[in-house]
Amino acid sequence: QVQLVESGGRLVKPGDSLRLSCAASGRSFDRLTMAWFRQAPGKEREFVAHINWSGSTTYYADSVKGRFTIDRDNAKNTAYLQMNSLKPEDTAVYHCAAFAGLLIEEVARMSTKYNYWGQGTQVTVSS
Repeated sequence: QVQLVESGGRLVKPGDSLRLSCAASGRSFDRLTMAWFRQAPGKEREFVAHINWSGSTTYYADSVKGRFTIDRDNAKNTAYLQMNSLKPEDTAVYHCAAFAGLLIEEVARMSTKYNYWGQGTQVTVSS
């Protein structure tokens, strides 16, 4: 069993930056594929970013590419999402997710492939 706890969400202004954290426990973190998804009110949950065990492979949604960066610190059992140049349309609850294995790109973007989920952290971008 894996427990995931997100933190770092808050109200920010357009153009601001924010760094989300996802602390994991309960299983060897360096064998977990990690990802971030988000869900805005009235919308389906959507893929944001993915990172493999070692951090050598990352994937991003087109809507965040070039603005967001996913990384991880296996020594701290924590994954991060650095968000720059935030826009109002980035407003959502951000969830981290984990899969005990490796995922190829075609399925890494699918929320149904992830076994474990955090409760989410609210990010609001508004002037």
